[in-house]
Parts: sequence; C-alpha cells; structure tokens
Amino acid sequence: MARFKVGVQIRPQHTDITALRQAWERADALGVDAIYTWDHFYPLSGDPEGTHFEGSALLAAMAVTTTQARFGMLVYCNSYRNPELLADMSRTINQLSGGRHFLGIGAGWFERDYDEYGYEFGTAPDRLRALRDALPRIKSRLAKLKPADPDLPIMIGGGGEKVTLKLVAQHADMWNTFGPVENFKHKNDVLNDWCAKVGRDPKAVERTVMIQDAEIDNYQAYLDAGADQIILGGDFPFELDNVKALLAHARS
Repeated sequence: MARFKVGVQIRPQHTDITALRQAWERADALGVDAIYTWDHFYPLSGDPEGTHFEGSALLAAMAVTTTQARFGMLVYCNSYRNPELLADMSRTINQLSGGRHFLGIGAGWFERDYDEYGYEFGTAPDRLRALRDALPRIKSRLAKLKPADPDLPIMIGGGGEKVTLKLVAQHADMWNTFGPVENFKHKNDVLNDWCAKVGRDPKAVERTVMIQDAEIDNYQAYLDAGADQIILGGDFPFELDNVKALLAHARS
C-alpha cells in the first residue's frame, strides 16, 4: 500500500489526441492515484500557437478509457461555464467512470483564454467573488440532478490566503497548490487556520501539491509539511519516467 498518493497532470499541449490517450492509459496502468488535465484553450509553455485540446472533453474520454485512477481537472476555470452546467457535466463524467471523478475548480487567471474566447477577464477580486458565488450553486445542482450526485468530491485550486483558502475550508474535499515546500507548508498552515475558524475538520480536506521533477527526491519534506498527494507534470512525449520515480518512493 502506498505511503502517499501520486498524481500526474497530462497536459494537452504540443501533442495529438492519440498520444494524449495513450499517456493517461499508461499512467492508469502504472498505478497512479490520480490523473489530471487542465482547463485552458492555448498552450501555457512553448510555442503559444502550438496544438492544444479542450479539457472537459478529454475528461469524458478518460472516464471510459481508464479503470483505476481517480481523475479530474486541475482545475476548471469558474468563468468559462455556468455553475449549474459544470455540475451537470461533472456528474455525467462521474457516472461514466463509475464514481472516480472529482470536480476541480478555481477562479481563473490566464488572460489570453478570456480574451480569445470572449469572456470578461475583470479583476482578481471579481473572479474570486464569482467563484464564491458559484460553489453553493454547484453543490445545490449536484443534489438536484437526476440521478443526483451530492457526494461528488470538489477540489479547489489556489493559494490566496484571504479568500481562496477560506473557500477551501468551507466547501472543498480536496485542495491543490504548488511548491516549493516552504510555500506549500505556509499555505497549508493557513488552510488549517481557516478550518479552525469555520469549524471544519482539517483532515476532511485532502492536500495535494504539484512539484517540479527536480524535487522528486525531496518528497518527504512535502509529506512532513502536510501533503497527502504529490502531483507531477506530464508533457509530450509523455515518457512518465518522473512518475515512475515518484511511485517508487511511494511504494517503498
């Protein structure tokens, strides 16, 4: 049994559909605990005009071509979809997978996506207020759908200490932020403080962190800082050697 959970984000940039599908299928066969993609419309690194694919359609495909791993978006941009629609999409994907899906969501930040696809970018406080208002609507719709899926786990991504982490304490089953370890530890401590303030058991929120490949051998520091799951990035050609190295630590 793994001493900690291992995740991988299969990034849908600079690749093709066949390679993407093969990558998440290989990750599932390796025994990762979670597989992610992202919710963007253009590459985040490399050639900004490179090939790219939409994430929610990929999650539906993941639902029926994987068999073991949990999976979800790291993370949906709240601005791009009506909250009720997002709840229904996620419920349907969860049904397709037999209950392995989780709904990852955040306030949004990549301005090019907004500009090119006609969304109002606004300000960071605007986007955070929209996320705050969307979360209860998502939960309400999950309970109303037929069939309902009120227990679909919700992940919130982000590290804003005044708003985002409070929302995590109030609403989330999972939370993700990034390294380095000092950053993760600080944000994790702030989240624990918010849990105390809102009366939430901090153990009810799974803590996930995305790290750099160079940090793999430093995994214990993240565990000591409170991480439950460590996530690595996966880019074309998706060799997944980094994932294999982290899995070796998790299984040791």
